[in-house]
Amino acid sequence: MNILYIVLVVVAGMGLSFEAGLLGPLGEQVGHLWATLSIFGVGSALLWMIRLFTPQGKFMEWNTVPRWQLIGGLLGPIYVVALTLSTPVLGVAMTMICVLLGQVTKSFAIDYFGWFGMPKQATKPLRVLGLVFIFLALCFVFIGAQS
Repeated sequence: MNILYIVLVVVAGMGLSFEAGLLGPLGEQVGHLWATLSIFGVGSALLWMIRLFTPQGKFMEWNTVPRWQLIGGLLGPIYVVALTLSTPVLGVAMTMICVLLGQVTKSFAIDYFGWFGMPKQATKPLRVLGLVFIFLALCFVFIGAQS
């Protein structure tokens, strides 16, 4: 595995926590759906600017893309609305550990079954133990927030 990709994804994960910390108060001030729209609006504008000023890569016509691959466009806003609603109630740490547990659990299924064209990967005992530790982290963070 390339350590650079691991560091990149860890930093991106830190960005998600930062985003959750921003979305909660923004949603309280302007409304949860408007907060989501603003996040996607700014992100879309940034991506269009990057696309405008970078070399042209492979570009396919939208009608040639399998429809199931566009589902991610629906899942993103649902995720951001969930963050916007839950972060002020749960706090950033609890929200992110819940996200992590959900992501890793579904990732195991995707790897195991080879969904979405991903290569199948066996679920080995140490990987399951890692998932158990994430669940325990959620329990500890929850209990710590109650005391």
